[in-house]
Amino acid sequence: QVQLVESGGGLVQPGGSLRLSCAASGSIFNIYAMGWYRQAPGKQRELVARMTNAENTNYADSVKGRFTISRDSAKNTVILQMNSLKPEDTAVYCCYGNIGFRDYWGQGTQVTVSS
Repeated sequence: QVQLVESGGGLVQPGGSLRLSCAASGSIFNIYAMGWYRQAPGKQRELVARMTNAENTNYADSVKGRFTISRDSAKNTVILQMNSLKPEDTAVYCCYGNIGFRDYWGQGTQVTVSS
């Protein structure tokens, strides 16, 4: 079994920064992709950023130029650096991993951008 453990998140003022981290543990033998999705109240879940094992990345148009996804392969960890945060970035952010040809999800962490 695989577990995804998230850290980071919290309350930040508009224009501020936050860093989310997600570590995969357990029976890991092939990480194809890891990334982050988010879901705001009353809205559908959306992809925020994703990175494959070949380091190809995808970003939501709304976060391009502000968010950066990176990884530490040795630690099976993916990191989302979020800068210039806006109130519309407020959501529950969930880590995602396609590992061993299965999809796994973290518990989610709340990000609130408010003055």
